[in-house]
Amino acid sequence: MDTRLKELSDFLRVQQPLGTRKELQKELQEHLSQEGPIKEVVPYVKEEMKRNDLPETAMIGLLWTCIMNAVEWNKKEELVAEQALKHLKQYAPLLAVLSSQGQSEMILLQKVQEYCYDNIHFMKAFQKIVVLFYKADVLSEEAILKWYKEAHVAKGKSVFLDQMKKFVEWLQNAEEESESEGEEN
Repeated sequence: MDTRLKELSDFLRVQQPLGTRKELQKELQEHLSQEGPIKEVVPYVKEEMKRNDLPETAMIGLLWTCIMNAVEWNKKEELVAEQALKHLKQYAPLLAVLSSQGQSEMILLQKVQEYCYDNIHFMKAFQKIVVLFYKADVLSEEAILKWYKEAHVAKGKSVFLDQMKKFVEWLQNAEEESESEGEEN
């Protein structure tokens, strides 16, 4: 009898955060749909993380989903990338606050990869989104290089690695140049 109670208790303990996350996702979605200033959303997100005992890694995935669900995407592939970049640019400061850990950056990169793979119109937008996040200090050089070398997911791997090849080479060259400049001083 005790083992069944323990199993039920364990099951409920796992289910409880799922319910909390669904509720939080709904609330977040509402906040984002009000289109208020992003800096007003940041304290709300941080408070919810603390209140629900959610790590940054869980919140960044949740936030990505909410941000991408907040828009009716264009059906034309050539227009969707432009629309996505415009949309994501306004949320970059919020994502930057939640990507202070390398693990959070990895999760965000993988979420972007999966989203672009699952939504065919986004296949060609992956590299542009990553570059936008790099320029907006959401993703670090280290995270992008690690994702490229080892941490990518299987979905669309060859397509996305190919898209990122030139940018990754540019990052590696920039890194080598800054290292050699440091040695000269």
